[in-house]
Amino acid sequence: MRTRPLIGVTLDSEPAGGWSKLPWYALRQNYFSAVIAAGGLPVALPHHPELAAAYMDEVDGLLVTGGAFDVDPALWGGGAPHPKVTLKPGRTDFELAATRAALDRDMPVLGICGGQQLLAVAFGGTLIQHIPDEVAGALPHEQPNPRTEPGHEVAIAEGTLLSRIVGAPRMAVNSAHHQAVATAGAGVVNAVAPDGVVEGVEHPGHRFALGVQWHPEYAVDPRDPSIFAAFVEACR
Repeated sequence: MRTRPLIGVTLDSEPAGGWSKLPWYALRQNYFSAVIAAGGLPVALPHHPELAAAYMDEVDGLLVTGGAFDVDPALWGGGAPHPKVTLKPGRTDFELAATRAALDRDMPVLGICGGQQLLAVAFGGTLIQHIPDEVAGALPHEQPNPRTEPGHEVAIAEGTLLSRIVGAPRMAVNSAHHQAVATAGAGVVNAVAPDGVVEGVEHPGHRFALGVQWHPEYAVDPRDPSIFAAFVEACR
């Protein structure tokens, strides 16, 4: 009998080249270690959209990770891609199919960074394609200091799932993104940066559908591990 909930974790991918002559998957180890520390049993999910529903039938929760790429604006009516936009269609196709399958099952979903943006799109929301071009006086959301350090703070909305999880009105977060959520669709915004950029979304119609723009797997704020703990607990 399994004592740890099985958590499906999405992977990043790269084409042939670099250190491998063949296409490859990769993911930072701290995503997995954060799930394990919270009591989960993480498994990696290859990018096969036709298998997304089958994977969701086997796992207890879905963690959608981040990466140096963007959600295709065609998926949310955003028009032509900005010159700074980098697409990974195979990855996005799978992650969106898996996210929708998980939401259809009311299965817990945690989206991190790009995963948060994809979750907002799954809610019917829209994105900002390039923050410096669309947000006047924006903070450096691609922070110059290491990701193991905070880049700025966020204000957390009262009465939200995120607020109940972290138990604080503000958190220090790291920041590694050039896009952001513009609207949350059927979801709600649960955190914002001092410049007004959306830093988190959630859907009150689901028992656990939460996205954060920062990377809590680095635990730059002492409340970060509580996000993983609440996610894994919801998957039990």
